[in-house]
Amino acid sequence: MSDGSLKARLAREIALTGPMTVADYVTRCLHDPQAGYYATRPELGARGDFITAPLVSQMFGELIGLWAVETWHRLGAPERVRLVEVGPGDGTLMADALRAARLAPDFLSAIDLVLIEPSRPLREAQARRLNEADTPPRWVSSLEAVERDAPVILIANEVLDCLPARQFVKTESGWAERRVGVSDTGDLLFGLTAIAGGFVRPPFEVAPGDLIEISDQQAAFGRDLGRLVSDASGAALLIDYGRDRPGPGDTLQALRRHTKVEPLATPGEADLTQWADFPTVLEAGVRTGADVTGCLGQGDFLRRLGIEARAERLMSTRPDAGPVIQRQLDRLTADDQMGRLFKAAAIFSPRALAVPGFEA
Repeated sequence: MSDGSLKARLAREIALTGPMTVADYVTRCLHDPQAGYYATRPELGARGDFITAPLVSQMFGELIGLWAVETWHRLGAPERVRLVEVGPGDGTLMADALRAARLAPDFLSAIDLVLIEPSRPLREAQARRLNEADTPPRWVSSLEAVERDAPVILIANEVLDCLPARQFVKTESGWAERRVGVSDTGDLLFGLTAIAGGFVRPPFEVAPGDLIEISDQQAAFGRDLGRLVSDASGAALLIDYGRDRPGPGDTLQALRRHTKVEPLATPGEADLTQWADFPTVLEAGVRTGADVTGCLGQGDFLRRLGIEARAERLMSTRPDAGPVIQRQLDRLTADDQMGRLFKAAAIFSPRALAVPGFEA
């Protein structure tokens, strides 16, 4: 372990200041400017460490593009609308969405395309992917930088899982926080720090030994989305893997070359994620005055948007690719793949807006 590595720097910091919360550890691993995962090695797809739905099939991004068009119509087809994507990855989702949106040229003429991306390498990848897009993008670093002077249609696919949570364990003697410490040999390890008081009991049954996760960052994201759509009007679509009801469980995982690895082994060299906490995010949106939908499994949501008909159309025009398209469809919608664990929900305003895909 070289003295300049992120692991060595974290070990020195912990030795000096004490054990680090899981949320702080994940944030440092992902966003450290010198060696953080998103600052140095954010390659996606087969050559990267993980694959997202837009990289599984063009159908995903195309349907999200048509969802945005339909949402624009339901907002009254305003002459100006801000199309925003948070965490656009390598730009594949937005490229596919804009291609599908060519069916509605008035929509393309109306949009101001804004990408929220703090990572310089990812901004460069997005610029390359969208180089020939019908609408040129511009970049900002946060939701707070998005203007409120036009309705907003926002897409956040696999963003919540990058907003880390602190972890707490119920013990026989009370609650303790799981934190990252350092051994005498300089290795990182998990340990428990007793909580003196002030801990808010979770709204569900917890037995001794159970671990719960609380993410202030996910709650803040839901609050910021609620304020944005309340101020500007519009809808924010959230798609991610996670829970649609409160409950215990350790969801921290690290992926490297599509394989799960030990989260403390190689800081900055693996993608760290935790499950989206949809109840917390949606409740935070409601508290701002916005409205929310319930959660749908990704499979049900995509079927409501017409993914099966789109797959049939693709297979009819490319018969030789039929088996591949069927596998892609299954990957996105099957219950034992992405269809059930991944979920969709929306935060929106005004309350009269019927968000496409979520109608009863």
